[in-house]
Amino acid sequence: MLKVCKGLILLVAGVLFLALTACSPPGNESGAVASVIAELPVAHTNNAVAAIAHNGGATLFSFNGLRAGKTYQDASQMAFSCDVSRGEIALGACRRIADVPVEQGRLASAAVGLGGKVFLFGGYTVAEDGSEVSTPEVFLFDPVSEDYTRRVDMPVPVDDAVAFAYADRYIYLVSGWHDDGNVNLVQVYDVDEDRWFRANDYPGAPVFGHAGGAVGRRFVIADGVAVIGMKDGRRQFGAVDEAWLGEIDADDPAKILWRRLPPHGADSGADGPLYRMAAVGDEKRALVVFAGGADNPYNYDGIGYDGVPAQPSDKIFAYDLDAEKWRALGRGAASMDHRGLLILEDESYVTIGGLDSALAVLNTVISRPAMK
Repeated sequence: MLKVCKGLILLVAGVLFLALTACSPPGNESGAVASVIAELPVAHTNNAVAAIAHNGGATLFSFNGLRAGKTYQDASQMAFSCDVSRGEIALGACRRIADVPVEQGRLASAAVGLGGKVFLFGGYTVAEDGSEVSTPEVFLFDPVSEDYTRRVDMPVPVDDAVAFAYADRYIYLVSGWHDDGNVNLVQVYDVDEDRWFRANDYPGAPVFGHAGGAVGRRFVIADGVAVIGMKDGRRQFGAVDEAWLGEIDADDPAKILWRRLPPHGADSGADGPLYRMAAVGDEKRALVVFAGGADNPYNYDGIGYDGVPAQPSDKIFAYDLDAEKWRALGRGAASMDHRGLLILEDESYVTIGGLDSALAVLNTVISRPAMK
């Protein structure tokens, strides 16, 4: 879910073009900067996002998610693209493209850009009675033809998983939710051979809504939500304050050496675990960067499992893989309910859509500049 500077949204309404404009989120006197650089034609949250770089910029993509009504009827299979040039987008440059070819909308899908294509994984459907089903579909989306090609299904359908690419060939899905519980699986998709295999299991508490990213063979997974028990026949959910470093074996992509990290805590400027942060691996700076996230685990409508509305964080922080420590990177637009953080050539970090502090679904594309 995404909270942005509302004053900026009002300022840019109806404007045809917006260069990067500074904005301090509510309650932020530190001068942190975030910018609205584009708007989706239709507001979405919990949408899968990916970026494909090209000469002079990149194209950003959004797939599936939840529309403004936030009911089961608002689960979406819509898709959008936004062309970026030198860190800027003209408002209106985001356009709707072909819907994901599924009968029902999907929440909590994952998308990864690799080799000039986008790979889209699963998600879950919501029925009128509130029941949720994890879906197995894998699609290859071609940004040139804008066609979807069905690939081999996930062996175990998961949603709300962390996804990242490795070695220009493999896509890892770490933990996540399957139908009625979390799994500790690490499922790996071989793009070249269109097949799946399992890597060493995730050693932490099985979670959904966690976040993470990879730099080379190393990746970091943090936080998320676990099932902590039952009450009156209903599952009880709680935030997990854990972080793990995984290192993929150079000779065998199925082997992962796991090491527990200290929780991000005070060193990151973001005390306590966060739910559905946006995250990405920053290759140039050897960082795994995290932005936003919710202070309270919630259902898809933003209301906490404890009945208290979730509120977003405006913190940006990272795990420094070379220094082996957490680092605070400042503050930006408060946000939550994201399925990924995108990084542009100018080293700005971008989220697409989300929910604000009033739990309203947004259509904004937000840029947060990299901070030293």
